[in-house]
Amino acid sequence: MIRMLVMIACAGVAGTLLRFAAGVWVAQHWPRQYFLGTLAVNLLGCLLIGYLYAFFLDRPGLSPEWRNTLIVGFVGGLTTFSSFSLDNLRLLESGQLATLFGYLGLSVCGGLLATWLGLTLARL
Repeated sequence: MIRMLVMIACAGVAGTLLRFAAGVWVAQHWPRQYFLGTLAVNLLGCLLIGYLYAFFLDRPGLSPEWRNTLIVGFVGGLTTFSSFSLDNLRLLESGQLATLFGYLGLSVCGGLLATWLGLTLARL
């Protein structure tokens, strides 16, 4: 278990540093479009998590250490939006439409509201 935790942590650091580097690079080259770094890593993370999820589904014998290292560690460090997207896709595929729309609505609207609330509280 310790080995898996170390692997996940190292991959998480790598994903986080890649996210940071993308943001810095975009800010240096297109300061008015600062959000493009976040958009790029979110889309890349979604592509990666979809690919890795299918890859590991087709190969159930592969080590859970590597699955968790790549998906939870690297892609999770790169972006949590990819996990959110995969959760929604799985709800859609399983036909849980009410749960899907509730999760989408609460996540997006609730996230915006919570961010606004945090900003408001910090300004008090």
